[in-house]
Amino acid sequence: MSKNKVSTQSVIDYWNKRPCNINHSPLPVGTVEYFNEVEVRKYFVEPHIPEFADFAAWRDKRVLEIGLGIGTDAVNFIRNGADYTGIEISNESLNIAVRRFECYGLKGQFYLGNVENLVNLNLQGTFDLVYSFGVLHHTPDIEKSIEQIRNLCGPESTFKFMVYAKNSWKNALIEAGLEQPEAQSGCPIANTYTKNEISDICRRNGFEVKKIVQAHIFPYEIAPYKNYEYKKLPWFETMPDDVFEALENSLGWHLLVECTPI
Repeated sequence: MSKNKVSTQSVIDYWNKRPCNINHSPLPVGTVEYFNEVEVRKYFVEPHIPEFADFAAWRDKRVLEIGLGIGTDAVNFIRNGADYTGIEISNESLNIAVRRFECYGLKGQFYLGNVENLVNLNLQGTFDLVYSFGVLHHTPDIEKSIEQIRNLCGPESTFKFMVYAKNSWKNALIEAGLEQPEAQSGCPIANTYTKNEISDICRRNGFEVKKIVQAHIFPYEIAPYKNYEYKKLPWFETMPDDVFEALENSLGWHLLVECTPI
């Protein structure tokens, strides 16, 4: 984990510069065709997301997403009947997400805000699910963030989130200077956690971890991938599927965490 205090504004500036997944399609940003391609590409590269989110399970339930980005998971919660509220720190990302909802004729509630200060948004009641994928490792104060999330959960609520795994293939490459945490350089903060570390953080802030697994190793060559071609790196190309799955389960970049309130 990073020990240096990072300003919230530097995080906002970084994600405003290039919202997450903005380049998942070469089509004009804001069109239905663009958003369709973004969704296909996201779930092709990260196929574990739909299973983890379990969109259909939240029909007629109140769902709060922390860090909706440009809204790929958001539209799927709503398509499956959730009463959806999304919070995003980047106004550029939020504007694109709102446009996405308009394109599809979907409705949700959106707030520009910081997970560390959810109290400032005056959200009413509790949520059946609080969901956050790939966000909390970018917050300067994850302890405060999870404490704030706990205040919006009732006794039967579920909290699902993904953070980056310290004991992972990608983190080993990052530490060796061969990789970077995000597609664009200069990410101000991208903390990593062991399973024990994230479990302890959750427990200190009112949650018990019910399940935690690892997933996701990116197997593709970067240059072809940027041109929307999926060519695996040689050592992954020859690897049997079951061996690759075992590697992801032990050394995946994503820690998928499911919690309930204590």
